[in-house]
Amino acid sequence: MEHLKRKSKKALHTSQESDRGFTLIELLIAMAVGLVLLGAMYGVFTMHSKTLGTQEQIAEMQQNVRAGMDMMIRDIRMAGYDPEGTASAGIVSVSSDKIYITMDLNGDGALDDSGEHLVYDIYDNKLGRTSGTSSNVNDTGVAPYHQPVAENIVALAFVHSTANNTVTITLRGRTADIDPDYTDPTYSDHYRRYTLQTTVVPRNLSPS
Repeated sequence: MEHLKRKSKKALHTSQESDRGFTLIELLIAMAVGLVLLGAMYGVFTMHSKTLGTQEQIAEMQQNVRAGMDMMIRDIRMAGYDPEGTASAGIVSVSSDKIYITMDLNGDGALDDSGEHLVYDIYDNKLGRTSGTSSNVNDTGVAPYHQPVAENIVALAFVHSTANNTVTITLRGRTADIDPDYTDPTYSDHYRRYTLQTTVVPRNLSPS
């Protein structure tokens, strides 16, 4: 009987020890460790979110520049389209940042229909496309008729070689927002830039 009493007291004592909770010091240590882990996770999340945002801006910038370049290539290739041979369509003028072309789209032997006069230039950090007739499109007064093709465009250049009948296009865009962690080595600012250059041969024009 005495043996059973001692065994019962021992079991009771063990149960009381196992039910003992955390001490204040243990709780403080656990909270400190938890805060450190939470801070590390927040830092990783913030860095990942920032990287993702930068990548999205770069992708958008590249898409804008490529879309603008593709449209110019398509139109300039059509410069001089003149199935009747009487409309005198072609490249009217080329300056450092503007090109003015014509094409007889409906093949009526004249250049007086909508869309047969076309100008590309840059304005307000946009690539502009002005399409119309001879009465509302020219190489100097196109501002009221701009149709934005691409946003955040900072440079546009054309070089026309009549000797081999080519037009070289250079188009440069930039991100919509700055990246404080990046500095452009050329411009010494925090915008990222993307430049495309290509040479187009108008299919309907012959070398001079």
